[in-house]
Amino acid sequence: MDRELALELVRVTEAASIASAQWMGRGDKMNADDAATTAMRTMFDSVSMDGVVVIGEGELDEAPMLYIGEELGDKTGPKVDIAVDPLEGTNIVAKGHNNAMAVIAAAERGTLLHAPDMYMDKIAAGKRAKGLIHIDDPIERTIDIVARANNKRIEDLTVIIQERERHQEIIDRIIKKGARVKLFGDGDVGASIATCLPQTGVDLFVGTGGAPEGVISAAAIKSLGGDMQARLVPQNDEEAQRCQTMGLEDPLQHLTLNDLVRGDDAIFAATGVTEGELLNGVKFLGGDLVETDSIVMRAKTRTVRFIKANHHLDHKPHLKFEK
Repeated sequence: MDRELALELVRVTEAASIASAQWMGRGDKMNADDAATTAMRTMFDSVSMDGVVVIGEGELDEAPMLYIGEELGDKTGPKVDIAVDPLEGTNIVAKGHNNAMAVIAAAERGTLLHAPDMYMDKIAAGKRAKGLIHIDDPIERTIDIVARANNKRIEDLTVIIQERERHQEIIDRIIKKGARVKLFGDGDVGASIATCLPQTGVDLFVGTGGAPEGVISAAAIKSLGGDMQARLVPQNDEEAQRCQTMGLEDPLQHLTLNDLVRGDDAIFAATGVTEGELLNGVKFLGGDLVETDSIVMRAKTRTVRFIKANHHLDHKPHLKFEK
């Protein structure tokens, strides 16, 4: 893929972030999501690529924009798979909570797992534990392994996990083992990426969440040199059949990082919508001036860029808030 594509994708996440941030704290997750999706779709039209959405807002008959199979870009650039979440954390924005982002993953055509919209068991860790974790290991063994890899005492190890009833048993086991638990509400892309950034203090991510978010996270984790494994969790025969339709003969297959993102040329871009540990949120500085905070990374070069940008909304009428 062209390296210039990485910065072009940041322009897309910036637009989605600014558009959705204008709905922050208004209690309207649908309009927040629609604003992000519309802005992202508009900006994609100007990107030099021949892209196809493999993870998006649903099927053609379920979502008017950014549906699975939709073609994006101006058709002049590289052929790529696109995975998008225009607003990861719709409830977060509606309630004014932390850690909402606009995110995109891109990879060479045919290299992103076509993950159906269902639950997925996931585990992720940073580069020191790469090749050492396994999704089938008991959490107690995994904590021992990651603690040794990160040169930490177990009582200093932090496991991040979504605050859901389905996770209560594993939370109890982590605490009994002596490690620390960090809970989050929504938005597991940022939580899983945190394991690969030492400044976050997060060592291990475990839990069950959305499969599309898992693939997007995998692109970032591969770019950061970390490790991730997963397994789809179909809830019924229909979901199991959907896995097979999308190319997974065994719906319960153990998925490694290379199964989620094949090859070494993947790009991940994200822009904060609300304040978070990974990125700052959109700031409205008065008048037409807006500030965004983004991250973009590429697996092939392991380059990670943090980008702070100022935008003048008077020059971007497509991002103006309409109540």
